[in-house]
Amino acid sequence: MKNKPAYILKVSCPGKVGIVAAVGNFLADRGCFIKEFHQFDDLESGRFFSTIEFVFEGNQQPSVEQLKAAFEVTALRFDMEWEIHDANQPARVLIMVSKYDHCLRDLLYRRATGELNIEISAIVSNHEDLRYLAEREGLDYIHLPVTKETKPEQEAKLIEIVEQTGTELVVLARYMQVLSDTLCQQLAGRCINIHHSFLPGFKGAKPYYQAYERGVKLIGATAHYVTGDLDEGPIIEQMVERVDHAQDPQHLTQVGRDTEAQTLARAVKYHVRHRVFQNGLRTVVF
Repeated sequence: MKNKPAYILKVSCPGKVGIVAAVGNFLADRGCFIKEFHQFDDLESGRFFSTIEFVFEGNQQPSVEQLKAAFEVTALRFDMEWEIHDANQPARVLIMVSKYDHCLRDLLYRRATGELNIEISAIVSNHEDLRYLAEREGLDYIHLPVTKETKPEQEAKLIEIVEQTGTELVVLARYMQVLSDTLCQQLAGRCINIHHSFLPGFKGAKPYYQAYERGVKLIGATAHYVTGDLDEGPIIEQMVERVDHAQDPQHLTQVGRDTEAQTLARAVKYHVRHRVFQNGLRTVVF
């Protein structure tokens, strides 16, 4: 069973009796073996969320398209928002960076070791500083310098790149530019940012220096979906690290870099494994 193709069914719909039974019967009728099943009923919003990873025990393996066509009847019955994915298919990810390299290096490492099942469609930056990292990995590095005057033009080019490369997820790996409301809407639900703070927290420039001046005992990072409200999008993952009075701003920055890289990697992993649902301003993460 280890070598058989695996699929992921992702479902969100109004909560009602019979959903789990209907999905289970659909899979059982087709000789499917369920490897993982996660569900959550949000009593406040009245919505049901679930991800199911499964394989076929029979010799004939249907395509994703065939599965989708067959599941349509069940989906309509329960008014489902749903997706079916090949669990082994790498997600096409575009990474955006500026001058900080720690998050990019971490994502490249986790991709190389197989921890992240992603295919990098391109690396886009408003600076040339990190081109050597992309070229070392044989990846396309696209320089889109941004000024107040050129921002609309460069964002239009970015969307063209996303479409032309078949990008499924855009990752802002310490990309130090604010995206316009228009671009945020175009990338809604498929753009993740790492914020160098445990939100809500110290915003603006040099957060670790602000933290030091306030004598904080915890610092952290927040990965969230990008929206038009700056740093206010639905939170996917957060981490904190304990610090003390003996650590100066430089040391806090070192700790912060590690926290940012880990937090972003976890958020990307959850997203590409189809385990994140947006639930209003919140998320459901399996």
